Amino acid sequence: MTTSAVKITKSINSDSSQEKDDIARLESEVRGYVRLFPTVFDVAKGSTLIDTDGKKYIDFFCGAGTLNYGHNNPKAKLALLDYISNDGIQHSLDAATKAKVEFLRAFEDIILKPRNLEYKIQFTGPTGTNAVEAAIKLARKSKKRSHIIAFSHAYHGHTLGALAVTANAYYHDEHYGSRSNVTHLPYDGYMGDDVDTSEYLAKVLDDQSSGIPIPAAIILETIQGEGGINVARNKWLKNIEAICKKHDILLIVDDIQMGNGRTGKFFSFEHSGINPDIVCLSKSIGGGLPFSINLIKPEEDLWKPGEHTGTFRGNNLAFVAGKAVLEHWNEDFEDAIFTRSLMIQSRLKHILEKYPQKGLSYRGLGMVWGLDMGSGKVARLIINEAFNQGLLVESSGADDEVLKIMAALTIDIDTLEQGLIIFEKAVHHILDNAS
Repeated sequence: MTTSAVKITKSINSDSSQEKDDIARLESEVRGYVRLFPTVFDVAKGSTLIDTDGKKYIDFFCGAGTLNYGHNNPKAKLALLDYISNDGIQHSLDAATKAKVEFLRAFEDIILKPRNLEYKIQFTGPTGTNAVEAAIKLARKSKKRSHIIAFSHAYHGHTLGALAVTANAYYHDEHYGSRSNVTHLPYDGYMGDDVDTSEYLAKVLDDQSSGIPIPAAIILETIQGEGGINVARNKWLKNIEAICKKHDILLIVDDIQMGNGRTGKFFSFEHSGINPDIVCLSKSIGGGLPFSINLIKPEEDLWKPGEHTGTFRGNNLAFVAGKAVLEHWNEDFEDAIFTRSLMIQSRLKHILEKYPQKGLSYRGLGMVWGLDMGSGKVARLIINEAFNQGLLVESSGADDEVLKIMAALTIDIDTLEQGLIIFEKAVHHILDNAS
């Protein structure tokens, strides 16, 4: 990792106002982030983007966790250029390719073996929701039960099976289909820090008259990103794992956003010591390219050939990029993440000290942190101000009240500091001028 700021230059002059008009005219109303960040981006490198007007932005958004290793990561870029220039296989369904074999070997050698983990790897469709769909489907096949337990504030995707275990009402419409066979129970901290909600889960599963059947699986995020940076305690996670073992329930950890080093370790569940039956990985696993996998304990790999399939189950370009970025884990990567984490925490603590009367709070781990503003309206004003000052940041939580800091794990120290200064200035600007 370098300690000097990355320099990039604007590549093409264009009429940004016309480009934005074309987006509004041609793209569906479902577009989201183009409204949050109302500009047209042109080039990017590391943790900096430049739009078509030549304005630079520091990226604390990180593709919602897809760019843990930064834009155009040099390791991935060189590997991809070499692969493409040598006419490497681009599409192969799930046929064997050299790129696939090399990714599998690298993942085993760099990630699984050092952690004493034994998993089979399933290549699902290219998005995170595809991984969740496959995990739920496999759990139901394995346990011959249809029920699934998820948690309050959960976010697992938007296809119908994954949507059923996603909690936020904004994404639901009863016309989409039934949410039956899914129960949402309170996540850790939902009832306050003094209430251990795993005890409630244990109670209802032990009681045959609770109305909640023994599920095929329990699916959870160890840190709920879209739910508001809610961090589950290690004890709670261990309790959930014990409940699963007692009742022969599969434990699925959705590590799509919090895996790939976001919490300081490659898997977010490493902090607690639990060993999930299925792990969903996507976003940064492909080095910025579409790619999703499920890690399955060998005894649960019950698929018949082609029983769960898809045209893009295994992206060869993502195999190449994904293998390249795994090389970061052969370096002192965790120490570098920890150093940057301390910088973020220090800045958030300083903000809270300046505004003790505002009731602000922050929480997180590694390089995912949330500043809870208590108001989605206030958070959005800060996002807008940060954008105007050259910083991309988004919010999460039930009412979008939690500002989410998710810089690249590879961000250089100077750029991180500059981004944090802008972030604090934006908070000050909105809070100091609040009526």
